[in-house]
Amino acid sequence: MSARILAVDDTPPNLRLLEALLAKDGYEVVTASSGEEALRAIAEKPPDLVLMDILMPGMDGYELTRQIRANPKTRFLPIVLMTASVDQDKTRALESGADDFVPKPISQHELAVRVRSLLRIKQYHDTIERQKEQLARFLSPQVADLISSAEGEVLLAGHRREITVVFCDLRGFTAFSETAEPEEALGLLRAYQRAMGEEIMRSGGTLEHFAGDGLMVWFNDPVTTEGHELRAVQMTIAMRERFDALAVGWRKKGYPVGFGVGVSVGYATLGRIGFEGRYDYGAVGNVVILASRLSAAAEPGQILISQRLMSALEEDIDASPVGELTLKGLTRPVPAFNVTGLRRVPA
Repeated sequence: MSARILAVDDTPPNLRLLEALLAKDGYEVVTASSGEEALRAIAEKPPDLVLMDILMPGMDGYELTRQIRANPKTRFLPIVLMTASVDQDKTRALESGADDFVPKPISQHELAVRVRSLLRIKQYHDTIERQKEQLARFLSPQVADLISSAEGEVLLAGHRREITVVFCDLRGFTAFSETAEPEEALGLLRAYQRAMGEEIMRSGGTLEHFAGDGLMVWFNDPVTTEGHELRAVQMTIAMRERFDALAVGWRKKGYPVGFGVGVSVGYATLGRIGFEGRYDYGAVGNVVILASRLSAAAEPGQILISQRLMSALEEDIDASPVGELTLKGLTRPVPAFNVTGLRRVPA
């Protein structure tokens, strides 16, 4: 598919000349005679490059460039300004956000070289954006953004931060899988993961992994989240409600599955884990172990939280003590609380 170029000039003969020169190289050319018309054309169907005159009545090339750059959807759109005095206009044009210049009168060869160069750069950018979108389908969006950002390397190298960790899985799924057809088990799993995934995305949690019917989510990293403790518990309540709605149909089919959750808050070390050729973004610390063990101890329908999390949210949630639990791998019994609901809807 040929690249689409928007030519902007208030002089019709100049537009016809640009259209003729660019069409020779196989480009699709659309034209606009003013800055306002150009913005409408860009909004309707963004081009691959904008070639514009600086001196135009009303909105000149500088202001048009600034408005294009101010829009997050077009801030990386290549812009070439045409001017009869490159030396005089260069500084102001760069300040407005232009990428390159073409001196007037227009040289066909120079125009072709500059356009090809910028279109090649745009192709690189578009490729990176596509890869980011594809990456976000396999990783949490927060982690995908982290990996593709210049600042991300610092966090990937390892850092310490307070996070709220959530573990949850299905009760009875293993026994169900022993007798169910593989297609039945997979269908149930997909419906469950879809519902839980929607709540994770809605809440802004970072999904660490899906492992069969189990999943791990945390809040407050890599993007810091104010009130992450309450945000996590609010998500688990929404998850439980979604599960209950799904379970109505499953029980009619004889699927004896339940849903249990464990949540804790504390400091963890987060960053890149794995080996060359296969890395993940993970969290290490007692807060992770505690959430996992609370999840394993939860009865169907229970959301078990740690004492520290209960102390942080005692004014926001309704929860009842379940006593001190002896959890695998922990040397001392751990006080836990079962969340029954929210006391108030967070703003």
